[in-house]
Amino acid sequence: MNEVLSPPRCMAALILALAMAGCAPVQTSPGHAPNTAAAAPVPLRTAELLPAAPKAGSPRYEADREVFRATRQLEGTPRWTLAQQDVDYATPKLMADFSCAMGVPLNAATLPHLAALVDLTSQAADASTGPAKQANQRQRPFLIDQGAVCQSTAQLARSFDYPSGHATRGWAVGLVLTELAPDRATDLLLRARAYGDSRVVCGAHNLSAIEAGVMNGAAVVATLHASDAFQEDLAAARSELADYRKSALSNAGTQCSAERALIEVTPY
Repeated sequence: MNEVLSPPRCMAALILALAMAGCAPVQTSPGHAPNTAAAAPVPLRTAELLPAAPKAGSPRYEADREVFRATRQLEGTPRWTLAQQDVDYATPKLMADFSCAMGVPLNAATLPHLAALVDLTSQAADASTGPAKQANQRQRPFLIDQGAVCQSTAQLARSFDYPSGHATRGWAVGLVLTELAPDRATDLLLRARAYGDSRVVCGAHNLSAIEAGVMNGAAVVATLHASDAFQEDLAAARSELADYRKSALSNAGTQCSAERALIEVTPY
């Protein structure tokens, strides 16, 4: 028998559907269906919340151009390689990206509750960016100045820059992971910062779009906390991760040390 949604849940589902209509499809991990009620708390009007994108001729606009041109020098370096790796933000890959910061490997199949939590956080983050992108219609940096980009620009050129969806998602997920493992806060938030920085290194986003994405990601997590369903999912993931960390082998080693040294340095 099909479940009959109550009016409040119908409205939550409708709000989410409308918000998602203008956004890129959310990449979720197979077998981990996010709780749509948890992903649709009080609607967040990001177009009103965020500062307007820089206008041509303003100091912020020129600063964006300067950062883009300067960071083209990173092409071919290890930081460029990391930026390329950070392009894929599907849940299993995103969890793996935070593994060094967590101190143990994060595998979506091994941690289904955590994977579901990352899914729904990502879904809420993505839903929040579309209206603000449409309101600002900010061009991506490679459409203003010539320079290498770390990924194909065919799709990027057809979408707007501000705010960055990657930075929104990365910061939101980083904040949620920090709640689950506060003893790893510095490492997790540093990796979340670097995830946004990768979009500047890549040349896919202006620096101002990354800064707006961080603000947006924090706002998304704040509104998610108003959802009882999100709190339930958070508790389930916290318990699962705590049990896992008791027995999981540490991933401390040269690879994680190299990543830490690479992302500590601001690339712009």
